[in-house]
Amino acid sequence: MKTKERTERIRIPRHAENDYTQESAAIRREFVKEHTGAHLSHVAQYSFDPAILPGNIENFTGVAQVPLGIAGPLVINGEHANGAFYVPLATTEGTLVSSYNRGMRLLTECGGVRTTVVDDAMQRAPVFIFSDAMQARDFGLWVQENIDQIRQKAESTTSVGRLRNIEQFAVGPLRYLRFNYLTGDAAGQNMSGKATYAACEWIANNHPKHPTYFLTGNTDTDKKHSHLNMLLGRGKRVVAEAVLRGDLLQEVMHITAADLAHTRDVLMAGAFLAGSSNNGAHSANALAALFIATGQDAANIAEAHAAITYTRQLENGDFYWSITLPSLIVATYGGGTGLATQRECLEMLGCYGKGKAKKFAEICAAVVLAGETSLVSAILHGDWVSAHERLGRNRP
Repeated sequence: MKTKERTERIRIPRHAENDYTQESAAIRREFVKEHTGAHLSHVAQYSFDPAILPGNIENFTGVAQVPLGIAGPLVINGEHANGAFYVPLATTEGTLVSSYNRGMRLLTECGGVRTTVVDDAMQRAPVFIFSDAMQARDFGLWVQENIDQIRQKAESTTSVGRLRNIEQFAVGPLRYLRFNYLTGDAAGQNMSGKATYAACEWIANNHPKHPTYFLTGNTDTDKKHSHLNMLLGRGKRVVAEAVLRGDLLQEVMHITAADLAHTRDVLMAGAFLAGSSNNGAHSANALAALFIATGQDAANIAEAHAAITYTRQLENGDFYWSITLPSLIVATYGGGTGLATQRECLEMLGCYGKGKAKKFAEICAAVVLAGETSLVSAILHGDWVSAHERLGRNRP
């Protein structure tokens, strides 16, 4: 039999003791130049000390610079966010900042956006495996009877996280458990994972059947959309709502409330036809630009972009518009929020540090609503394409 040969692997250089230095980054840039021919002169330009990066990145080589624009002011009348905000948006998409700026003007001149955080929990969802459905069912009852001990074990791993409740789902001989945690101002995925692992180990050791389990059974739907998250939430469930005055709709957007109501009906039918996770226009644009600017986990856009809009034309010619974000995962402490430019952007919003996560969530929802009003109005008025041609062309 012919022996298989192992392909030689050229390892990226690392310093065994202290890899977060300018020198280590420079060595890796030279490595890239040697093996790819690319000169990373712009990647090499940054203003912070690499020593702040442990826990955020490995093999640090430089930075990927994303242009940052400011939109606003946006007046928000929320439980946690109150006042006029100037919003940092990091994007490479022309027209985006201008579009959100226009929506913010309309909302602000109409009196602002009302925002409400209606639910808040982060999940980790293990699955326990049994021989048959009856054992799985009885296990679910045992979990309910021992919830106090399970909660104590989970919470022993964190000074912040609190186990709120455990939801259960039965599939054949499987019992899916969905642990819901309050996580303070952290997004909480790692916190909930660590806490749930401790709880599952206690369950496996103390249940009479000593069942096997996977730490995630995929019902937490981490970094991907699910209808379960639309119904039960993941992260913060936030509502932003406003009443758009009929006269200002005509002055700023050049449309009427009646035209807007008709357009919304048509777009709602299209979203249903497509089976979309969002019956609005483009919440991902606002959230991606905000996430990149403020050090959020950008992959959470997969969950956070889901949205439910509800609108109605009022008898006085005004227009009520709300958007609900059921799975908004944001943080103002930990993760990437403490990095140099990301912290500055959060400070611009008054949202850096502990006690600010719900405020930031309300700002995110209000910005999303601003984008909804602007884009749908542009589609209706007919200046959607022309605006992109004027502001969004950047081709050789």
